[in-house]
Amino acid sequence: MQLNYIANTAVPSATGLTLPVVDPSYGQPFDELQRSDARDIDAAVQAAHTCFKGPWASLSAVERGRLLMRLSQRVAQCTDELAALEQRDCGKPTTQARADATALARYFEFYAGACDKLTGQTLPYQNGYTVLTWREPHGVTGHIIPWNYPMQIFGRSVGGALAAGNVCVVKPSEDACLSLLRVAALAAEVGFPPGAINIVTGLGHEVGDALARHPGIDHISFTGSPNVGTLIAQVAAQRHCPVTLELGGKSPQIIFADADLDAAVPVVINAIVQNAGQTCSAGSRVLIEQPIYEPLLQRLGEAFSRLRVGPAAMNLDVGPLIRASQQQRVWDFLSDAQVAGIPMVAQGQVVDEAPQGGYYQAPTLLRDVPSAHRLAQDEVFGPVLSAMAFEGEDHAVELANATRFGLVAGIWTRDGGRQLRMARRVQSGQVFINNYGAGGGVELPFGGVKSSGHGREKGFEALYGFTSLKTVAIRHG
Repeated sequence: MQLNYIANTAVPSATGLTLPVVDPSYGQPFDELQRSDARDIDAAVQAAHTCFKGPWASLSAVERGRLLMRLSQRVAQCTDELAALEQRDCGKPTTQARADATALARYFEFYAGACDKLTGQTLPYQNGYTVLTWREPHGVTGHIIPWNYPMQIFGRSVGGALAAGNVCVVKPSEDACLSLLRVAALAAEVGFPPGAINIVTGLGHEVGDALARHPGIDHISFTGSPNVGTLIAQVAAQRHCPVTLELGGKSPQIIFADADLDAAVPVVINAIVQNAGQTCSAGSRVLIEQPIYEPLLQRLGEAFSRLRVGPAAMNLDVGPLIRASQQQRVWDFLSDAQVAGIPMVAQGQVVDEAPQGGYYQAPTLLRDVPSAHRLAQDEVFGPVLSAMAFEGEDHAVELANATRFGLVAGIWTRDGGRQLRMARRVQSGQVFINNYGAGGGVELPFGGVKSSGHGREKGFEALYGFTSLKTVAIRHG
């Protein structure tokens, strides 16, 4: 049985209730975790405040960096263990689970080096004054982590918060807790003081709501759906608590006729099937210039038909979806497509060895998707790629911007002028030209516009969101 982790101690919840931990590859429970409530959140927040005012406050930025570096090294030593937990808990193929553990170590490494480089400024002002600015941590930051990339999102949000001098209370998704509970224990092993990292598990409407409402939380970082993000922002606004929201996307891959298709095709495929399409930044729309629409669809269709889906341990192209309700969601989208007469170009194959109870979905390529259809507007959060044709730059921009989201965009063209024109016109927090995702991009600020949220995680930019700026004006004559 998994326990909460508060003040470097594994503790049961105040409720005495538990939730099942289900292996998506088989659809069967194999462990239990705590179904906590507001009392457990309060205990974690109190532990965090004690730490922030005590041992954490006594650490210099250099010492915080050394702690994070030790945690990075310890995570790297435990890559196999963490990957195995993630694989069984989330259904990730071995290669993807290991990549997430490696990325977690890299996040801690990056933020370890950033701790003593978060500086202020000296500002020119009137004669007889010296004006300084410096950045101060918020205090106790709350982190609500989704189930699709628990280790990576923990690394980019908690790592940045700790580097900026905060302490953290984390509520993971009830579908993906195991790796984060283990990382919290590793942090204690390498010397993090009690209360610096606290993990409380449970249901979103019980524990997540309690975390967002707690008056002792000084900043909230949330990754998840726009609807829940709106609720969190409303709750936080009642007490003027700052928030960072990453709320998903419907990201376009825009492919012009002069693009290097040999380079584009494997990237486009990976961007929608990685993690079974359960990725906020998934390239779920492919916009293809009319002259190459048919030949490129043929190439993409051939690639889709070769994709294989199966249990995580088989390490195939695609693993299972996270749970039965997510599988049903994808089925509903595909059913709507069939009713609307949207043609299917190709599908991958669920292998015969896949257990009957697992939550599997064959990757699916659809064509001629109307831009107003929900397949082109809403997150499927599954391995479903919607293709549509465009005529020229203006039409491409119109289609790319025709959703409420604006998280990531890919632009494929050899024309340098077009690259920059499109990058400026597409409404998106990140734009990749002749690539997509940039290999994870720990260093690259990440976040969206419109309904994809606000604020930035990853990179040095994230540290500004985890701090407040103080101005000090000294009159000395």
